[in-house]
Amino acid sequence: MARTNELKYSSVEICAGAGGQAVGLHQAGFRHVALIEIDKDACETLRTNTRADAEWSGCRVIQADLRDFDSKGLGLRPGELDLLAGGVPCPPFSSAGKQLGRDDERDLFPTMLDLVDELEPKAVMIENVRGLVDPKFADYRAEIVKRLESLGYEQCYWEVLEAKRYGVPQLRPRAILVAMKPEYAKHFEHSKPEPVPELSVGEALHDTMRDRFDAVADDPRAEKAFKAWYGKALDGVAPTLVGGSKKHGGADLGPTRAKRAWADLGVCGLGVANSPEELKDKERDLFAAAGPKLTVQQAGIIQGFPDGWAFTGKKTAAYRQVGNAFPPPVAKAVGEQIYAAFEAAARSGEK
Repeated sequence: MARTNELKYSSVEICAGAGGQAVGLHQAGFRHVALIEIDKDACETLRTNTRADAEWSGCRVIQADLRDFDSKGLGLRPGELDLLAGGVPCPPFSSAGKQLGRDDERDLFPTMLDLVDELEPKAVMIENVRGLVDPKFADYRAEIVKRLESLGYEQCYWEVLEAKRYGVPQLRPRAILVAMKPEYAKHFEHSKPEPVPELSVGEALHDTMRDRFDAVADDPRAEKAFKAWYGKALDGVAPTLVGGSKKHGGADLGPTRAKRAWADLGVCGLGVANSPEELKDKERDLFAAAGPKLTVQQAGIIQGFPDGWAFTGKKTAAYRQVGNAFPPPVAKAVGEQIYAAFEAAARSGEK
């Protein structure tokens, strides 16, 4: 996923996780001042990748609970920051949970809006689960928009974007809110980003799956198993990857319905495979009856991460980072819209 714009505009991201939104915004042309995240494994993932690439020079990875975070530590004057972005925790609004919304102690929308007040960025981008746009949260969404308007922002859109429409081989709808100061909002294209051709699981994973089976080429089943997987995997996109909770079990590819959908794509969803370098049980990881299991890196590709993005920590912790991530190509598509509005404002002499 190539970068499309010069790294011209600054960004701070909260709840950065494993870096999905950060990668996408970087590719759209945003230079990250700081990535703020509470999980230590995800912070190590962010540090590992940003330190390895000179283009991320100057990006601070800050491990912190956002509710205790003091924005003065960023060293930014009010109004200096171009974009404040983040994916506030999803459980308060997820249909898989109790949907307690504002009554859930994990709801960080008020904290995010307080940061908007303190930093006064030119643009705000917030992502969350589709459940947030359910009718039951209409009043809460209206309160959020009203607060942003009171701080001098205009809502550009609050839309559900389906990841598969932006080059992600996965069903993953996300609710995206974009708000900007009026002088930039008037240059923003107030509609969803243009979609791109759909990418199948087979197309996305061909090379990495080919490498995994080539590593056991001495097994007479390898070529037949690879072709069987590939034939099925070309049929469509994956179900939604889920990261799960630290309180529950190990890594697998989701509930029963999701496992059936994975099986239709030739993938066994009962666990996550070891990397080719650490392969210990080829019967489990490559030759299961339902097909090969995915490695953490392959799950990352299904999420839209570039193949070289490394996920640190033990396998289960690394997989959870992937499953909870925001797909980079979706962040890139929205980021390019924000970038284009900034450029248009600059051309008009308003920046």
